[in-house]
Amino acid sequence: MIFFKSPIFNDNAIKEHGMKHGMKFVLRLFLTAGLAAIYVYALCVLEYWNQFGAVDNIIGAAPFIFLTGIMIFLTALTWKRHKNASISTIVLATMSAIWALLFIPSLTGNWYPLAKTPDPDPTSPDLAVYAPFSDDARAAKLSGAASILISEKLPVLDGATALYPVYAAFVSAAYEKDSCTPEIALCTNTSNAYGRIIAGDCDIIFVAGASKKQKQAAAAAGSELVFTPIGKEAFVFLVGKSNPLDGLSYQQLKNIYSGKTAHWKTLGWSEGGRIIAFQRPEGSGSQTGLQNIMRGLPLQKPQPLPDDSLIGTGSMTKQISVEWRGVQPAIGYSYRYYAAAMYMNPDAKILAIDGVYPSNETIADGSYPFADNFYAVTNGQPEGNAKLLIDWILSDEGQYLIEQTGYAPLR
Repeated sequence: MIFFKSPIFNDNAIKEHGMKHGMKFVLRLFLTAGLAAIYVYALCVLEYWNQFGAVDNIIGAAPFIFLTGIMIFLTALTWKRHKNASISTIVLATMSAIWALLFIPSLTGNWYPLAKTPDPDPTSPDLAVYAPFSDDARAAKLSGAASILISEKLPVLDGATALYPVYAAFVSAAYEKDSCTPEIALCTNTSNAYGRIIAGDCDIIFVAGASKKQKQAAAAAGSELVFTPIGKEAFVFLVGKSNPLDGLSYQQLKNIYSGKTAHWKTLGWSEGGRIIAFQRPEGSGSQTGLQNIMRGLPLQKPQPLPDDSLIGTGSMTKQISVEWRGVQPAIGYSYRYYAAAMYMNPDAKILAIDGVYPSNETIADGSYPFADNFYAVTNGQPEGNAKLLIDWILSDEGQYLIEQTGYAPLR
């Protein structure tokens, strides 16, 4: 006996089959659109979307290359039929995973684990010339006696090297000389000062803002760091004096330190060769300043120098003037007062940013883009003589000393 399939059954099966394929097609479209949106968003966040023309080296292009590869592999997987785990499916999935793993270190150019950063400066400026109560001290002075005089329970101070002249001036003006010992106003640098305030070994530190790791260390220790703004300072970029460029844009600086731009030619100096972009050790005040300027954009680790002798043994402000193949190809950064007064390198110059040179006026009015507060930091809300001192620093007398030192006052 011969059986015939019902035409109605066949039509329903065809419709059901068509709907299933249609749903798969729509799902794949949505997945592809989602991948494309993530891809474009990542390119925008990493600033490749509008800065790809500034990329002039393979290391700087690596994040874009790996991200594009991941997009291609995942899109191919999305549109491939997966009835069986074919070799091509396994290959695509494996390549997606490998390129994703490579993408992460590519964000910081982390291909050179032995790349060096300058050591903490063994040749830092002579701070003795700013020491409190010294007859020939360079620290700023009031024209008369201060309105306060702390003679007992003197707040123990520490801070950044660049801010020592400021708080040394505070001590000379507001502390009783006979009660003051050298340990009252130490200068152990930013990183150590944060460690001391967290540990409770001092009462006030004078520094720029804390790094992410320093904030985490304070939280882990149960410390509440309180930041009281007391003045303003400019974060500056320096190059060798023979560099023909007198300024850069904010975007060009981000392109340099994110690794996109590695050659001076891209910035208009055709003879400059490869940029030597010096950095400071993690936790230093100036390194935290650079991280803040990058605003979350991954900071590329220093690449190998063409010659290890270029690392030098001095501070970054001295290293800026190194020569290589007849040019001064380095760039670095510091705080204005440190670079212009405390540890000046006559063979280096400070750059204008977005056409604005850092001066007291441009720092005060905010037209210089990298002007920011520096702080008196306490572990918890300031109390007793620590509060008395900070309140006085915010008075006309304290602000006058800040301005006379060479920093911009809050008002």
